[in-house]
Amino acid sequence: MFESLSDKLQDIIRKTSGNATLTQENTDEALREIRRALLASDVSLIVVKAFISRIKDEIIGRDVLKSVNPSQMLVKIVHDELTKLLGFEKAELKLDTNPSLIMFLGLQGSGKTTSCAKLALKLKNEGKKPLILACDIYRPAAIKQLETLCVDNNIDVFKIDNCTDVLKIVDEGLKFAKENNNTVVIIDTAGRLQIDTEMMAELFLINKSYQLNEKLLVIDSMTGQEAVDVAKNFDEQLGLTGVILTKLDGDTRGGAALSVVYTTGKPIKFIGLGEKIEPLEDFYPDRMANRILGMGDIVSLVEKVQKTIDIEETKKLEEKMLKSQFSFDDFLNIQKQIKALGSFGGILKMLPIPGLKNDDIDTISHEGDKQFKRIEVMISSMTPEERMNPNLLNASRKQRIAKGAGVSYEEFNKFILQFEQMRKMMKGLGTLKKGGIPNFKGRMPNFPFK
Repeated sequence: MFESLSDKLQDIIRKTSGNATLTQENTDEALREIRRALLASDVSLIVVKAFISRIKDEIIGRDVLKSVNPSQMLVKIVHDELTKLLGFEKAELKLDTNPSLIMFLGLQGSGKTTSCAKLALKLKNEGKKPLILACDIYRPAAIKQLETLCVDNNIDVFKIDNCTDVLKIVDEGLKFAKENNNTVVIIDTAGRLQIDTEMMAELFLINKSYQLNEKLLVIDSMTGQEAVDVAKNFDEQLGLTGVILTKLDGDTRGGAALSVVYTTGKPIKFIGLGEKIEPLEDFYPDRMANRILGMGDIVSLVEKVQKTIDIEETKKLEEKMLKSQFSFDDFLNIQKQIKALGSFGGILKMLPIPGLKNDDIDTISHEGDKQFKRIEVMISSMTPEERMNPNLLNASRKQRIAKGAGVSYEEFNKFILQFEQMRKMMKGLGTLKKGGIPNFKGRMPNFPFK
């Protein structure tokens, strides 16, 4: 998300930081460039004007041009204002009743039904018991899609076959929820190609008849400026409580997200990445501002590692590595854990690497993923005994494995040499960790590897 905007803003900041001092002239030039970058990324003109105006006010108010480090001050101001534009702080779901009732809204194709399942999966992982009501009475395929998603992920779903009365589905669904001890009920309403009277009348009925904890609008982040009009329309007529942005890993400029928050005053509560049914991610305005300005997002990466990586398994692998008992199966295990975190690109975007553009990240990610697959194929071509004991690999075995993996002998041999070097290095670190290098007096230790 925001890839184009991110690259442009980072370029502007780098140019500004290269100036020994900030003058009125180069500051005005930086603001003009920021204005162009925001407009090119689909941020609406009214939002851009307000954003630039607030930055100017801050620059004057803090007397930035005369400060000790004006470039860093300008970066901080842009960061702070971007955070405010994105919603300032994380917005929590209001789930203070039992069961709590959440209504999903959105146009057809926005990813609404998939997002219902993703939120349900997130709530389930947090210890709640969600139920989704199939209220898209106009599109049988939507109900079938919802059923499939719920069955595949062990999520409760309620439907009434051939029923065209939405209120009846909600009434019966709430009764089912109380009997089934569901703590959160999610209503998947019907979407249309555009907002119409019939659609709104149906949503009005639900809104008027039930005490809704949340009314969440699902927006496809690739929609562009149309997203702003959709959000305004829904908010004016129903009073939204928050927004879910989907398809943020797609080829999108992302500016519409900034415009939606500013125009409606409603927070982005969650973001969805891809079509795979993985839990929706919480939206943190400050972390997203960090990513846009190339400052990384270490906190989110650490949280992802904590949720994804098996700590006990990692400790066992560490012990094996330090004792030089590391096998090819262990290597595959590490690859599996890294892949669980997402793509190389996704990880790199969370790291604060100065000067690394999104095109560079895409290239590195592509090459890294490709290399992972080649290594997986090479290891899979070994026998179980060979994978467990790398010392078994003589010349004839290497030739057989290389042929089976469809790689040259030289490429396979290079991988084995790198693997052995890594094992030696890990063994050396293990010796150092145990204090096995005596008489160390401030000089570099003589590791048993080159």
